[in-house]
Amino acid sequence: MERIVDLAERLRQVDLFAHFSPAHLALLGECASLGRFPSGVRVLKEGDATSEAYVILDGRVRISRETAYGLYALATLERGEIFGETSFVDRNARSGDAVTEAATELVVLNPEALGAAMERDQRFTIALYWTFWKSLSRKLRATNQRLAQFFSQAAHRPPAAPARPAHEEEGEFRVGMAAKRSLFQEQTLSAMEINFLATLSQEKKLEPGEIIFREGDPGDAMYIVLEGRVMISKFITGAGEEALAFLERGDYFGEMALIDNDVRSADAKADDGGAVVLRMPREIVEGILDINKVSSLRLLRLLCALVAKRLREVDDKIIGWHILAAGGGTLPSI
Repeated sequence: MERIVDLAERLRQVDLFAHFSPAHLALLGECASLGRFPSGVRVLKEGDATSEAYVILDGRVRISRETAYGLYALATLERGEIFGETSFVDRNARSGDAVTEAATELVVLNPEALGAAMERDQRFTIALYWTFWKSLSRKLRATNQRLAQFFSQAAHRPPAAPARPAHEEEGEFRVGMAAKRSLFQEQTLSAMEINFLATLSQEKKLEPGEIIFREGDPGDAMYIVLEGRVMISKFITGAGEEALAFLERGDYFGEMALIDNDVRSADAKADDGGAVVLRMPREIVEGILDINKVSSLRLLRLLCALVAKRLREVDDKIIGWHILAAGGGTLPSI
């Protein structure tokens, strides 16, 4: 087994762990082992109830799923990327196979050892969940983009319809503090977090079909659904608008653009019955999740679980399209 100090040093070179302190990298090394695999080895099997996470130090890993039309490749991951963290976060079964496509070197993160380390050191837990949040967000963004390329037919997105005007003038609609606090209490946040988010979030009432943001818009806020439903959708070449998720009370959205500082990767709009959402500006979210301060571990765990859930849903959607296309629609390599 690779010495702990060597593992920590090698993990230091991985961008996803750049925010780890030397002490926390050493602790991470204590929870890890090094694995070397030739090409063609199945590291993870779809359906297994395991929860190890893997860091690719060298080589390449293909993530695929068995279908009626054979194996379907969902992603190809390379040096510096992580896989298996979805099951670590949500403790659900593996959603696909992971097979090496070249001689591959992996750091294997042991879930039991990580659990014990997280019990001892909250700062370590926050750093680890930051890594998983970043990794999952990158994958979700990439998967959304690949979904848009699923069909090979040439098509152009029609001009965007103007957003429907708000039912009331800005500033007129108000939600009582009790209603806001009740929403955050349902998520078992601390009293400090509840008061912070309830006080600084901005309520907005949306008419049915009203646009909250469009794909390509700058990401300046995160949202949470208070009432009604919000649809996250994407324009799919050759198919038109495709719903990626329907979000209800307590669901967050718009968080991806805050962590990777990229533009929105999908549209968000109120569903047929309208919605009420709370808007949390970037500076508010960054304040409560600041890795250099006392971050909100509860909120960070919630966001990780949310992104993991969406990633599984979008992967399921891609597989569904593949089956409907009778085995067609192979996605381009990343």
